[in-house]
Amino acid sequence: MFKSNNVTARLFERQICTPAPGTSIHRARRFYENIVPSYTIYDVECPDHSFRKFTDDGLYLVSFSRNHQDLVVYRPTWLTFSCKEEDCDTHDLPLKARKFESFFTQLYSVTLASSGELICKDFFLYMESNQFGLFATSTAQIHDAPPIGGAIQGVPSVEKITFHLLRLEDGAILDERVFHNDYVNLAHSIGAFLYDDLLAIVSLRYQRIHILQIRDSGDLVDVRAIGEFCHEDDELFLNSNSQVLVNHVGNGFHRSLPELETSFLSGIKQRLLSFIFRGIWNEETDQTMRVQCLKKKFYFHFQDYIDLIIWKVQFLDRHHLLIKFGSVDGGVSRNADSHPSFFAVYNMETTEIVAFYQNSADELYFLFELFSDHFHVSSKSSLHMNFMSSHSNNIHALEQLRCTKNKATNFSQFVKKMMASLPFSCQSQSPSPYFDQSLFRFDEKLISAIDRHRQSTDHPIKFISRRQPNILKFKMKPGPEAGSTDGRTKKICSFLFHPILPLALSVQQTLFLQASVVNIHFRR
Repeated sequence: MFKSNNVTARLFERQICTPAPGTSIHRARRFYENIVPSYTIYDVECPDHSFRKFTDDGLYLVSFSRNHQDLVVYRPTWLTFSCKEEDCDTHDLPLKARKFESFFTQLYSVTLASSGELICKDFFLYMESNQFGLFATSTAQIHDAPPIGGAIQGVPSVEKITFHLLRLEDGAILDERVFHNDYVNLAHSIGAFLYDDLLAIVSLRYQRIHILQIRDSGDLVDVRAIGEFCHEDDELFLNSNSQVLVNHVGNGFHRSLPELETSFLSGIKQRLLSFIFRGIWNEETDQTMRVQCLKKKFYFHFQDYIDLIIWKVQFLDRHHLLIKFGSVDGGVSRNADSHPSFFAVYNMETTEIVAFYQNSADELYFLFELFSDHFHVSSKSSLHMNFMSSHSNNIHALEQLRCTKNKATNFSQFVKKMMASLPFSCQSQSPSPYFDQSLFRFDEKLISAIDRHRQSTDHPIKFISRRQPNILKFKMKPGPEAGSTDGRTKKICSFLFHPILPLALSVQQTLFLQASVVNIHFRR
């Protein structure tokens, strides 16, 4: 721990003192207490783009054109200008330095959307090891599409969804994967999850989890599809048996052939039902009690289990998936918190369900409270993502969680509210050290590491020193410097923090497609 708050003294102390084993990065991050984005340029002249985020390594700023056709990528640079006076800090910045181009250099612009398609501005996944970016384009939704070809009733259809894999260094399109007449939830990257080189894409309409591998060459390679089949040869086995039945029918052994498409539950649903059945069976040793227990807990809810659909998926590691199940209405609803849901841990290698919980289960909540970092899995190559604050690794975040838990009047409802965030969306948090709760304290209602739009405020957001509770380190104010002239218009804002530099963008926009107000916050 540094004894002084002076940055020069800290540098000397770093030279002569050796940190404890395993603490060198945490010790280095303490320097961010001295290096903060304390200066703001309001209403910067910038291109009328939709700014998405910085990549996790800080090399690129990703944005999209307002017509949702083009991807525009920038390289973050640092402001440089000359000053004739001795004390430059007392002078205003020159006009040229107050422009967007002084901080960012455009690398290229690439058209991704073809005819009828639009870029999904909320969808972007980054593969840091290869500097690959995954983007999505789609046509409009058809809400009353008929459920043909095994599709789920009540799930909308999209004529064409295209996933584009790009090399961000030069904007080259390496590969594409197209889904026709399907539905993948692209908002906030909910329908896809990237772990190392493995990509999971959830087809809500056909209830398939597509597992793909991203090769170093930039090729998207199919690994398996989990849904109606679990093993790679399940389809071959069923087709060979259906051929035997056809031959028997031809020889007169059977008068009628059952419709194979409707006579079987999907493979993943069979695994789930058998796991639930065995769990209830093993609860009792007495045969009579066992039958009664099965009637109450299994057969009574049998149709409810049958009607469950896959909502969302995330990798826990290279072999295990955390799968969220729920009703059809909850799967396509913007607010699924009010719908009952279930969680299953699925082993892709053995095709077994190894755990199953309802969203109100105390056991799952306590696992989440103690081992939250295991739900925030990140790629092994991503060093920056390993230091994000959670209630599993930060005492201040844990105290905040327990304070919220103690205030809750209904513990079961509190558990459901906490479990609503699972599985976590991929790359949904900023690794910026200014969100490190061991360094700074801030109002999480106004700003947090989670990548979401928030209601804008005319008051500056304060970042208070955690070690010196009364010391204001810096503050950030979205929108115009003088505040909003129209208090009736609802405004939302988003914050884009660079993962390494003391640099951030605040983007304030209204719901009426007016031009956004972009502020740049940096250390002068």
